[in-house]
Order: sequence, then C-alpha cells, then structure tokens
Amino acid sequence: MNEPKHPRVTQAPTAVPLGEDYPEIRQAIRGICRNFPGEYWRAQEDKRSHAPEFVAELTRAGFLSALIPEAFGGSGLALRAGGVIFEEINASGCSAGDIRAQMYMMKMLVRHGSEEQKARYLPDIASGKLRFQSFGVTEPSTGSDTLKLKTRAVRDGRDYVVNGQKIWTSRALNSDLMTLLVRTTPLGEVRSRTEGLSVLLVDMRASVGKGMTIKPIETMVNHQTNEVFYDDLRVPVENLIGEEGKGFRIILDGMNSERILVSHESLGDCRYFIEKAANYARQRVVFERPIGQNQGVQFPIARAYAEYQAADLMVRSACALFADGRPCGEQANLARLLSSEAAWNAGEACMQTHGGFAVAREYDIERKWRNARLQRIAPISTNLILAYIGHNVLGMPKSY
Repeated sequence: MNEPKHPRVTQAPTAVPLGEDYPEIRQAIRGICRNFPGEYWRAQEDKRSHAPEFVAELTRAGFLSALIPEAFGGSGLALRAGGVIFEEINASGCSAGDIRAQMYMMKMLVRHGSEEQKARYLPDIASGKLRFQSFGVTEPSTGSDTLKLKTRAVRDGRDYVVNGQKIWTSRALNSDLMTLLVRTTPLGEVRSRTEGLSVLLVDMRASVGKGMTIKPIETMVNHQTNEVFYDDLRVPVENLIGEEGKGFRIILDGMNSERILVSHESLGDCRYFIEKAANYARQRVVFERPIGQNQGVQFPIARAYAEYQAADLMVRSACALFADGRPCGEQANLARLLSSEAAWNAGEACMQTHGGFAVAREYDIERKWRNARLQRIAPISTNLILAYIGHNVLGMPKSY
C-alpha cells in the first residue's frame, strides 16, 4: 500500500486520509468561513457579541443539525462529521465556540432522550427555531469534583424543584434549552457517589426570571460564560433525560462527545497556526535570508506539525469507538490532552515566528492564541486528564 502523500504547507495541512474525511463538508465550511474574515471576529470581541450572523449562516446551511437523525429534520451524520465542521471552522481562522454545545447536546439527547422528548425538541433545533447551547454542570465550590455537586432537585408532584448554583455555564444568554445536572438523592443516602444524579432538560424561555438568574462573567476570550442561580426553579418531570438517579453515566457520555468535538477545534487551531507560521517564515527576510532558514524558527514549526499529526490520529480513534458505541473514555481524554497541547505549542511557535507582529490584533494570531490557551483548562484541565489516565488506565493509586 502506498503511503499517503502530505502536501507542503502552502495551504493548511490536511489530515491523514484514514476513514471518512468528509471532503464535501470541509469544502463547504471553508466557503462559509471566507465570508467571515478576521475583522468580523475582532468586531465581535469589541462588541462582546457572539457571531449571530455566522451561527445563522451555519444553521441555514444545515450544519448545526448534522448530528440530528433524518427523521427529525437533521442529516443523521456521525460524531466525526460534527468534529470535521469544528476543525475546518477553526482552521479557517473562525471560532466554533459559539456553536460547540449544540453538537454534543444533540448526541446526548439522541442517545438518551425519550422518543417524546426527541419528537418535541429535535425538529425545532434542526430548523434553528430553538437554540440548544447550554450545559449546566460545574459549581463554584466543587469545580471538577462533579460527584459532590450541591444543586438539588426535589420531586413535587409533576415537577422537580431545583435550588443551587452553577458556574462557567457558557452561552446561557444565547440558548433556549439547557441540560442541567442535579442531585435528586442526597449524597449521604446513596451507596455510591455516582448514584443519585439526574439530568434535566430545562426550557430557559420559561425559566429566566422565574427561578433562574443569569450573571455574565467577563473573561479573556469572547466566550459568553455565566454564573447561573436556581431558586425554586420548577422543571416538569417529563423533562427528565433517562432514569432518575442514573444521570452520571449520561453526563459521562456527553462529556466524551464534548471532549472529542472540542479536540477537533484544537486540530483546526493547529493547522491555522502552522500555516501562518510556515508561510511567514518563508516570506519574512531578516539579515538577508528567510527566517525559516534558521533552525531555531523552523524546528518548532516542524515539531508542531508532528504533534498535530499524532493528535489527529488519536482523535480519529476516539471518534471510531464512540460511533461504535464502545467505551472511549481513555481515547476521548487522550485526544483532548494531545490536541490541546499540540494547539498550544503550535500557537507558541506561531507567536515566536511572527515576533512583535504577533501581538498586533490585525494579524489575528493573539486572538487564536488566547483561545488555544483556554483549551488546556476547559472544558477539562490537562491535570485532571493525567489523573484519569494514571488511575483509570494505568492502575496507580487515585491522586485526589
């Protein structure tokens, strides 16, 4: 078998052609992204806006319904297809952050929602009538220690009454629906910490100001994240996803899809940084020679490309296991770790290659660099991934 030929980095480096690579989707996304250049994204930051025109264009083209089954108005594609959409968006210099949650929320609802829930919500999500972008899990006092969350939901007739607080709930102000992780059985009354958690589908249109209060948090990236307070919020029992008390496994499944999808964003960032750095290193002449002729400039870019290729293979592995319904926690976490670090290293190489020009907003590198740094913290810290691998994969004593 002939080895695949890798093009020179005159354009964004392409992924190794293993399995379905969705070339038509990639081409279509690039075409859309050409209409949203760097100045559009800089203006979004200036206004603290969240790319409504970009989101609307992707919705009209049907890309935000890619993972919704055809029976409910979507395309019924695999998780890998959603990842490819994210990768190409970020590789084009745009940002998938404003559409991210809709993809992995879809997989959670499709795999674990009731037929009635899917029939009620999926067609309107597919058409763009409903925005499904919000995921309420993390709390101020527990952070990544999800099993100790304190937000409670108590059954009262045909409703759950929810009280508590969440933080880092992205896009809450731009969403109509939210998946919310709550404790329905107190921690002291369960045999295992993983029991007693439940997932509720919250209609935010009927909740904000009626038991739900949203407080925006300003951050270094234009990512619209929030603190959300729940005070006797009533959620119909029919909005319970899956079984009561069995929500932790549903959330784990959702987190795996989230980590796989966000890993594609990092792959796209890698390609963006590598293309920018390699092109600039060829063209920029200092001391009568291209700076890319210097190994101190060339080698970090080459290493970033190698790390990108390795991360891409792990992301594909995670996608294949997820699509097959097999356990993929190890691969999803490794994909997240390798891709986020590859993107950060590629960003550093790109920054260093451009020197002082890298901090000029018009070059767009600093905007992408800030987002790449965030990927090593959220949606999961690299340290927590290493702890997972050390304990769950390598069998060493639990470190926390």
